[in-house]
Amino acid sequence: MEFYAHSGRDPGKSDWQTLKEHLFAVARLAGEKARPFGLERAAFIAGLFHDLGKYNPAFQRRLDGATEPADHSTAGAQVLRDLARGSDAAMAQVVGYGILGHHAGLPDRLDGPGTFDHRMKQPQAIDPVWMEELHVEISGLVPDMIQRFPTDRAGHAFSWAFMGRMLFSTLVDADFSDTERYYVTLGEKEADRDWPALAALIDDFIARFDVYTTALSGREGALNSLRREVLAHVRRGAEREPGLFTLTVPTGGGKTLSSLGFALDHARRYGHRRIIYVIPFTSIIDQTAAIFRSVLGEDNVLEHHSSIEEESFDAKQRERKDKLKLAMEDWAAPVIVTTTVQLFESLFTARPSRARKLHNIAGSILVLDEAQTLPKALLMPIMRALEELARNYGCTIVLCTATQPALGKRPELPGGLPLEGRELAPDPPGLATRLARTRIVHAGDMDDGALLDALAGHEQALVIVNSRRHALELYRKASEAGLEGIVHLTTRQYAAHRRRILADVQDRLKDGRSCRLIATSLIEAGVDVDFPVAWRAEAGLDQIIQAAGRVNREGRRDRESSIVTVFNPPAHRPPVEIRGLIGDMKRIIDKHADLTSLAAVEDYFGEVYWRMGEGMDGKNILDRFALSGRTGCHFDYRTVGRDFRMIESGLAPVIVALDEGAKEAVDQLEVEAIPSGSLARKLQSSAVSMPPKARDLLIRNGHVAFAAPQWRGDQFAVLQTASLYVQEVGLLWEDAGYLGVEDMIF
Repeated sequence: MEFYAHSGRDPGKSDWQTLKEHLFAVARLAGEKARPFGLERAAFIAGLFHDLGKYNPAFQRRLDGATEPADHSTAGAQVLRDLARGSDAAMAQVVGYGILGHHAGLPDRLDGPGTFDHRMKQPQAIDPVWMEELHVEISGLVPDMIQRFPTDRAGHAFSWAFMGRMLFSTLVDADFSDTERYYVTLGEKEADRDWPALAALIDDFIARFDVYTTALSGREGALNSLRREVLAHVRRGAEREPGLFTLTVPTGGGKTLSSLGFALDHARRYGHRRIIYVIPFTSIIDQTAAIFRSVLGEDNVLEHHSSIEEESFDAKQRERKDKLKLAMEDWAAPVIVTTTVQLFESLFTARPSRARKLHNIAGSILVLDEAQTLPKALLMPIMRALEELARNYGCTIVLCTATQPALGKRPELPGGLPLEGRELAPDPPGLATRLARTRIVHAGDMDDGALLDALAGHEQALVIVNSRRHALELYRKASEAGLEGIVHLTTRQYAAHRRRILADVQDRLKDGRSCRLIATSLIEAGVDVDFPVAWRAEAGLDQIIQAAGRVNREGRRDRESSIVTVFNPPAHRPPVEIRGLIGDMKRIIDKHADLTSLAAVEDYFGEVYWRMGEGMDGKNILDRFALSGRTGCHFDYRTVGRDFRMIESGLAPVIVALDEGAKEAVDQLEVEAIPSGSLARKLQSSAVSMPPKARDLLIRNGHVAFAAPQWRGDQFAVLQTASLYVQEVGLLWEDAGYLGVEDMIF
């Protein structure tokens, strides 16, 4: 009998994809995707064996419409285990994890149904014709890269597990790509866009960058002269050997453009495949992406948030070809702007949708902007992943910040990165002195009344607090008090709306008009505003210095009067993760006359690391990967993927389709053939992230609904009650029980 991988339209099966065709196509694609890091042989075998279970007659009956269950992703792993010999046996086990997980996600090794061991014991029935069709020889699976793996037990195991996830990435991307190609030929969906290679664009990119920076070079002033000096020095560093770097430039010193210039020159020198710019907050990703588009061209930059993901379809839906209507990001673009959440949660994921892009990180230049914001409780696994990308996957990584978190090897950070002598900036301590433009003072307790009194004395001022709730309360009180120019900025507002608010703030500041901005920490990282004074609720020193970067940013005022006042709001306790950092800062206050100095910053991070100790792997991520000489790889991929969360509480997106472009994209969700990936890109700047329980309540009360669930599942939650979105403050999810005017019947 003929065996098929996917069903087509013709009942006579003339347009059905044969299983042999699909297996060899996926094998070749996976091998090509793994070639840049030397895993092509193992990836080819993964592709060839991944759907071996479809040689089961029960699965073929499912394609004909039967409803009986048929597991098709276990047999390949079992057969591969039985065929592999000698040193290939360990690699066969690693490949087996990926085969088992290519639909439902990478499994854990032990502990119940669905785990690696449990599934490898389940009997499978496949037709022996597969041997005649595939003619496969299992050999040469072990790659040369294992010679570069760390020699310590824990590090060696982590490298093996990381390699397994990279293999998994090549497999799921190849599987998705070939299956998508098949359904495109049937006319059942549109192909997502193809991106040009960076190598084909790099000369044009550098020429564009030179034109852009030349236009800026005509600006006068000591600060602009210093920025040009920094840019020239950093670009000269592009000749240095690839690997890990730091770029320590104070706020306002031009580190964004300097890091981009380095990345472009370094990519041309060493042939890197893409540039990935990683930002801690969704609140500023669109701003950075806009800068890069203006420099490199509108169509060459992929902006990828974390908020809209195709991960919620259940296993049965993933089995159906409907999943192919949901194109997921593969990061094939030449330049990508994304978030730390998206990058690191993907690097530790078990889910096919998020893992798909991982192999495209290999051979890239990663610039981690605001590196000091990396979560301390996950710092050890994050550093191991960065080191692995640099050592075995051809990546250059730049830790870019105004407050370098001292991630190099040091007594209080024994697992630090090899960063000695890898600084790209010219004389960071000297830069910090030359760019010091503010004074930090401590005011102790200040309630909202005291803050409003302070604001009343300044026509232009910035207040940063630690929660959206406090920001909203303070904004409402300031409005009731009649203060002029009050502006509210938090992640209650969708990104496109925040852009308009920030543009208005910048115009107000520039024109000398009244502007009293009340914001959360989203204003601190990379947002180009220049206030005369600011008040910052107590936080870690790195956050306070970032807040100070929004004061006297252009150096037009004297330092003595450019004051950043740190205060304690008695009615609003800081979040748990910030409380410890406040204590760390208080322990070094009396040791440094200038808290913005690099010596103070290094002292502060030393306190942080000493206090946290083993808490820098607070979820015991690294302990979940182990090797045994007797039983092989013990990798708990699924548990790690569940526990590795950059944002503990988790947030759920709601699309606020008030702009014309967003309305059009929401309408297009009803068109089955349009890939979800392209629509997600259009809608990500219209999403507000909110507590999942609050979103659930909005859904139950009819204020939010999933668009086109028959095609998109619960990927796109869209606001239905427009009056819940207030222009001045954003989405008021606390009013979930509210009956909007549009819902009332008169």
